[in-house]
Amino acid sequence: TLDLINRKDPCFVKFSEMEKLASMQAEINEVQPLLLSDNSFNFAIFFYIGKKCEILQDMNRHLEAVLKEKKTLRKMLIKPRCQESLPIEATFHKYVVELLAEAVTFIDNLESHLQTVRSIPEIPNVMKDMDTALTKTEMLVMELEELADQILKWSKLQKDVYSD
Repeated sequence: TLDLINRKDPCFVKFSEMEKLASMQAEINEVQPLLLSDNSFNFAIFFYIGKKCEILQDMNRHLEAVLKEKKTLRKMLIKPRCQESLPIEATFHKYVVELLAEAVTFIDNLESHLQTVRSIPEIPNVMKDMDTALTKTEMLVMELEELADQILKWSKLQKDVYSD
């Protein structure tokens, strides 16, 4: 999405092309009167050639500096950028905060899901233990029912004894 934002619209490209054409036309209009006179003709040519030469020399110095720094530039390109903070436009800060919250939630859920997946091999043992516990609980329930019946009989017997 960041690449899409920086993309120039076709209308602005056309506008910049028209602006370049207008500046070139203005340059031609400046040079044309100088070219008409013989004395100023030589001066104008040397003046503009001198400017172009300066621009080319500046570009040459820049390229030489880039070539000198080639090794460090290559190291910078190879080095992973994930450890450095990348500048984010202020309009996207809200989305970054939301994304971080989602990432934290994802990590929490991932941990619980991983724990569940790790416990899958233990499921047969857990099922056996649950079956054993269920059987013991059923036995205890039957014993409790028998004991409750005995208590009710004993309680009835005690009432009969006291009533006599």
